[in-house]
Amino acid sequence: MTDPLARWRAGAGTAVLLDGFHALKHALRFGAQVPVAVTTDRGAALALAEELAADVRDTLDELLTEVSAAAYASLVPRPHPTGVAALAARPSRAAGLRSLARTPRPAPVVVLDDPRNLGNAGAVIRLAAGFGVTGVVTTGTLDPWHPTVVRGGAGLHFATTVERLGADELPAGPLFALDPEGEDIRGVALPDDAVLAFGSERSGLSPEVRGRADRLLALPMRPQVSSYNLATSVAMTLYHWSATGGAATAPPAISS
Repeated sequence: MTDPLARWRAGAGTAVLLDGFHALKHALRFGAQVPVAVTTDRGAALALAEELAADVRDTLDELLTEVSAAAYASLVPRPHPTGVAALAARPSRAAGLRSLARTPRPAPVVVLDDPRNLGNAGAVIRLAAGFGVTGVVTTGTLDPWHPTVVRGGAGLHFATTVERLGADELPAGPLFALDPEGEDIRGVALPDDAVLAFGSERSGLSPEVRGRADRLLALPMRPQVSSYNLATSVAMTLYHWSATGGAATAPPAISS
């Protein structure tokens, strides 16, 4: 099957949609298997790679097939400004669960307890990848591999483990749950094998996760301010972990 549109339609039901140049760039950097990639302007996409992602430029040169704007728009629900899209094989769930379960862990696991906003979940996965955490786990009904989440994560799902589990299936390790009634996080050193739980944007921690917590922690916040955005809360917590001795084994930064 050599026709890229036919290959796309054959794999679209089970593959991960990489929506945009940056999602494809990151996925390739972290080992994603990409059987098909299309663009409305091959020359522009390769020029962007020369500028921002020279490390994957040759791979993109082999992968990218130019298609019409109409064909491209028929493949993706919301065309990206870069005019690039691809399909990738979803990582093995069994391998992801092994990664989450390994001991000792070199970095925390982030748990989003029944999140509701797809964009927030994507932003958290992007943060987690940047800090080199072991993985991001969601509970509840939100699919962490939904195309909108992958778009919000800029393809960085492939840089960490991303799985959905039940509240009773969370990885082992000391569970620190973020809650306004908790103790000030600034007085607590977070271990590398911590499980860091963050509640829903609407209702906070579920009783199940809150009840399992070893400690409740609170982020510093000015009085009369209701809450932080979920991704902001995760960023502050991961920065605190990294600043108090964590991230020693985090992968080196890659620019752009």
